[in-house]
Amino acid sequence: MHALHAFCYEALPARIVFGAGARARLGDELERLGPTRALLLCTASQRALAQSLAERLGSRAAGIFSGAAMHTPVEVTAQALRVYEEVAADCIIAVGGGTATGLGKAIAWRNDAPQIVLPTTYAGSEVTPVLGQTENGAKTTLRDRRVLPEVVLYDPELTLGLPVAVSIASGLNAIAHAAEGLYARDRNPVASLAALEGIRALREALPALVSDPLDLLARSQAQYGAWLCGSVLGTVGMALHHKLCHVLGGAFNLPHADTHAIVLPHVLAYNAPAAADCLRPLDELFGVAAAAGLQAFAAAVGAPRALRDIGLQESQVDQAADLAMTSAYWNPRPLQRDAIRALLHRAWRGDPAA
Repeated sequence: MHALHAFCYEALPARIVFGAGARARLGDELERLGPTRALLLCTASQRALAQSLAERLGSRAAGIFSGAAMHTPVEVTAQALRVYEEVAADCIIAVGGGTATGLGKAIAWRNDAPQIVLPTTYAGSEVTPVLGQTENGAKTTLRDRRVLPEVVLYDPELTLGLPVAVSIASGLNAIAHAAEGLYARDRNPVASLAALEGIRALREALPALVSDPLDLLARSQAQYGAWLCGSVLGTVGMALHHKLCHVLGGAFNLPHADTHAIVLPHVLAYNAPAAADCLRPLDELFGVAAAAGLQAFAAAVGAPRALRDIGLQESQVDQAADLAMTSAYWNPRPLQRDAIRALLHRAWRGDPAA
C-alpha cells in the first residue's frame, strides 16, 4: 500500500434537503434560516416555476427577477441588485440551473445575502463557494465562503421537464468537476471518494434518462451524483479543464455545459501522463483509459462531440489557446501553448481524445 499524500480537508457548511417533493419544505427552510423577504431568481424559461414557488411563500416572496443570464454577466448582476434593494429583500431563492445559482452567488458576494437554491439541472455549483463572472468578454472566478448557498433543496421532480440533451450536457459538466478533483493539487481522500461515487451515479443515471426522461429514480440518481461532483469542486481546486471552459465561455459565449462535455476527454488525455496514478480509479470505472472511456460514454448518450458544433469558429482556436496561457494556474502537466492549441483543435473537430 502506498502512503497517502499530505492533505488538508475543510468541510463546507451547507444544509442539503434531498428527495421527491422537497420543494414543499421551502417555507419551512426559509423560516429556519431567518429572513422574511425573498427575491426569487431564475431565467426567463423558469419564470412559471418561480411564480409557483412565490405563490407558495405568499407575503414572504418579495419579487421575481427572471433575467439571469449564462456566464453571470456583471451588468445583469447590477440589474438584479437594484431589484433586490427596490423590493427590500433580505435573502435570495435561486430556481433553475447554474445560471440562476450563479446570479444568486454574485449578489451574495456583494451584499452577503443568505441563499436557498432549488436546482433543476445537474450543474453542482449550488454546493460550491466558487463564483464565475463575465465582464468585457473575459470570465474570471473567485472562491469565497460568502457565495456558498446556505440551503439546497434537491427535488428530482423539478428536473423531470429538463430536456434530454440538456440533462446529458449538465451531467457531463458535473462529471468534469469530479474528474479534475481526482488529480487536484489539494486533493484529499474524502473528495476523491465523492468524485468516484458521483461519477458512478451519473454513469448509471444518464443512459437511463435517455431511455426514459420521466424515470424519477434515474433523475434522483443523477441529482445525487451532481451533488457529490459539485461538492468536489467546492473543496478542491481545479486545473486546465476548467480554465479552458472559462476561456471558451467567457470569450466566445459557448454554452457552458456542452463545452465541458466536449473538452473534458481531451484534457484528461493531455494530463494522463502526469496524473496516471490519480486517474487509475477512473480508468477502472470505465474499463479503459479515462479519456477514451468518457468520450465513448458521452457519444453513447448523445452528447455533442465537437466545439465547431456549438459555435466556435476554427479561426478562434488560436485565440483560445493564447487566452489559456495568459495567467498562471496549477496543472499536473506543464502548460504548453502548442500542445494546448492542438488539444483545442482536436476538440474543435471532434477527434478522438489523444
